[in-house]
Amino acid sequence: MKYGQITLPSAAVPVSREVDVLVIGGGAAGIAAAISAAEGGASTMIVEQRGYFGGMGTVALVPAFCPYTDKVKPIIRGLGLKLMERMKQSCEPGYQEEYREMLDWVPIDPEVLKRVYDDAILESGVTPLFHTFVYDVVLSPDGQSVEGVIIVNKSGRSFIRCRYIIDCTGDGDIAALSGVPFQKGGGEGELQPGSMCYLLANVDRKEFNRFLEETGDTGQLHRTVELAMAEGALPEGRKSISGLAWVSDYLVGVNFGHVFGVDGTKAEELTRGAIEGRRTVLRQLEFFRKYVPGFGAAHLVASGEQLGIRETRRIQGDYMLTVDDFIAARSFPDDIARNAYYIDIHLATSKSDMTFNHLPPGVSHGVPYRVMLPVGIRNLWVAGRSVSSDRAVQGSLRVMPNCFSMGQACGTAASLALRDGANSRSISIPELQQRLLEQDVWLGEGFVPGTGAADSREAGERR
Repeated sequence: MKYGQITLPSAAVPVSREVDVLVIGGGAAGIAAAISAAEGGASTMIVEQRGYFGGMGTVALVPAFCPYTDKVKPIIRGLGLKLMERMKQSCEPGYQEEYREMLDWVPIDPEVLKRVYDDAILESGVTPLFHTFVYDVVLSPDGQSVEGVIIVNKSGRSFIRCRYIIDCTGDGDIAALSGVPFQKGGGEGELQPGSMCYLLANVDRKEFNRFLEETGDTGQLHRTVELAMAEGALPEGRKSISGLAWVSDYLVGVNFGHVFGVDGTKAEELTRGAIEGRRTVLRQLEFFRKYVPGFGAAHLVASGEQLGIRETRRIQGDYMLTVDDFIAARSFPDDIARNAYYIDIHLATSKSDMTFNHLPPGVSHGVPYRVMLPVGIRNLWVAGRSVSSDRAVQGSLRVMPNCFSMGQACGTAASLALRDGANSRSISIPELQQRLLEQDVWLGEGFVPGTGAADSREAGERR
């Protein structure tokens, strides 16, 4: 419902900061972008609306990192791998031992991860600003560059001027405010559901494992969930748990079920989703206590500050990555990352099936630089789940390891543009690729900058 409008008086807005590179959003993509830009010599600031970094891994308590490998070798390396390994080393000794060699589905300890990200940002010389929203962007007179953003926080309203800007909001907020065209969801506008993730304490992992051995049920509790649905203890929906991530023998992160019809770009719908999500968690907690041995005394420690959001905007970029590119495992002359995560689309109603499409083990496809370049703007990059792709590929690219890779490429590109006085499209792609290789990014076996990856396969194990 609309209630008319008012006209605000014009006001002078103070300039609170001037930086070379401004990163908006402190999730995986934003952290990697900011660190990479700063390490490349740019004065860099990162703006985050919460009081901590981490995006879905901390804000929404998504319980585990998605795979870093193609089931044969690590293909997500560089900053993303270093930060995950740093989290492992910062966790309790038992955690380190169990997950030391793991690269796929590594459990997240959200409080440890927050501190790891804080330290990494400060060590790189990036200036962080928490508790801040971007209210609007200011474009150049020709509308082709972003001159800065108007922010709002407890200090008031102010302007941050920048030479380059990287949109890591996950929703393409900065691109949308700049007038960049975008798509949202499927053909009828439907969006993948969100999930309210949470942490349970006072659980007994050993008893749980004995239950699985005795019953033959899976770690996702397929049989137990189906039984609970048949008896009315759970609503109809996905007939398994998306994931249990054991931070310790008494603490587990849970990703289970869906909240439907929530558009993550709208505060009203996020509000409804949060309330419905917490109610869903309560029902699931009752299920665990009644049906799952080891969870009889489970205590809900925390639920996500918001739903885990899988899908909102996808920008129109210089190139749209498609499902055909994924299936063919294509490489591109401007590759800046590789991806092997399966197409993982959670469909929009409880009666729909999920969509999965896997590449063979050892195979990956390239992620071209152009998918991060929003049309019409010359000093803006977009990294993360809102890059230019079709809906199917977005269901693969959206996960945290890929976001690290895209963010690292954007931050490195911004530092090169600053050095040369260039725009996002006039930097040297071979030099960008060479810089990424020097940062331990993997772009394919035998990769030669400027020519595309020779092969996504690589002999040998993790280096």
